[in-house]
Amino acid sequence: MNTFNPPGQSLQHPETLRWVGDADGHVLLIEQTRLPAEFVELEIKTTEEMIDAIVRLAVRGAPALGVAGAYGVCLALRGLTDRESIDRALESAAPSLRNARPTAVNLAAMVDRMLTVFNRHGDSGATEVRKALLSEAQQIHQEDKDLCSAIGRAGASIIEDGETVLTHCNAGALATGGSGTALAVLYEAWRQGRRFQVIADETRPLLQGARLTSWELARAGIPVTVIADGAAGHLMAKGEINRVITGSDRVAGNGDAANKIGTYGAAVLAHRHQIPFYIAAPSTTFDFELSSGNEIPIEERSGQELWQVVSASIDRCEGPLSIPAGVEFRNPAFDVTPAGLISGWITEAGLIKPPFTELKSNISDLLTR
Repeated sequence: MNTFNPPGQSLQHPETLRWVGDADGHVLLIEQTRLPAEFVELEIKTTEEMIDAIVRLAVRGAPALGVAGAYGVCLALRGLTDRESIDRALESAAPSLRNARPTAVNLAAMVDRMLTVFNRHGDSGATEVRKALLSEAQQIHQEDKDLCSAIGRAGASIIEDGETVLTHCNAGALATGGSGTALAVLYEAWRQGRRFQVIADETRPLLQGARLTSWELARAGIPVTVIADGAAGHLMAKGEINRVITGSDRVAGNGDAANKIGTYGAAVLAHRHQIPFYIAAPSTTFDFELSSGNEIPIEERSGQELWQVVSASIDRCEGPLSIPAGVEFRNPAFDVTPAGLISGWITEAGLIKPPFTELKSNISDLLTR
C-alpha cells in the first residue's frame, strides 16, 4: 500500500485504477473511502480483494466498476499454469464479481465481455488465454478513457461563460477509467476557455460530492462550492443555478436513468424551476434490454452508513453512540429519474434523446468485441 499527498491544483486527472505488470501483475486503485483527507493506493492481487473494494466503495462509479470487473477476472487467474485450474477459477470468481453491486450495468456487462473472450479461446493454453484476457481488460480500460474524452467534447458547448452548474454525487475521473462523464463535460468546457462555477451536492450518506467531486474540481482549479443536498431547491428558487449535469449508473431503453440517491429530487426541482437537467453517460451504461427504469435493480445498503453520518455529526455527546432502540434505517443507494425530466443525454455520440439510435451500434461493438 502506497500513501502520499497528491499535488495541489493539478490539471492532471487522478488515475482511479491501473494494471501493473504482466498477466501475473496486480491492480493499483485509489482508496476512495479515505479521500480527501488521505491519498492512498491499494494493491489488489485477488478477485476477493477486488470484490471487497467494490462493495466497500473503495472503487465506485459505473464505468470504473466495468474496468474493475474486467481486471478482477484477470486477478482470478494469477499464477495459474493449466487450463483446468483456469476454468475452475473463472467458474468460481465470475458470478461473485459480476454481482458485487447490482445497479451499475457496466460491472456485469464487462465481466460478461471478458467471459466471451475466454470462451473464444476454448482450445488455447493457459499462457495464451491469460494474455488474451489481460489484453481485453486493458482494451476495456482504454475504451473507457476514449469514451470519457468523447463525452466531454460532446457536451462542452452547453456550458456557458459565467453560469453556475449543479452536479450530484461524483461523475468525474474517480468514477471512470478516464476523465469522467458529467465532470468530463466541465473539464472540456474549462479547457476551451469558458469560466463558470460548480455547486456540488454533498450527496448523503457517504458524501461523494463533498469528498470526491470537490476534491477533483479543486485539483483542476475549477471553482466549486459544496452545499447540503436539501439546499439545492433554495438556490434554484433564487436563480443561482443555471443547469444540472449528473452521471448515471444505468440508463433504460426509454431514457429513465438510475443515479445516486437524491438525483431524482434534484431533477424534480430543476423541472419545477425550468432549469435544464442533463445525464452524461457512455453507451456502455445504456441497457436496452430494460424498457424502463422500473426494471433497474436498486441496491439497498446497510443502514449503518446513515447512522455513521449522524453519529459523526454529534460532537457534544459523551461516550459511544448507538442506534436508538426501535429505530430502523433504510438506505437505498440509487433512485431513478424519469426520462420526462431529462433535457438531454450527453454521450460519445453527442447530445441525444430517445430512442438513442445513434448509440445502439456503439453498444453492440463495445460489448461483443
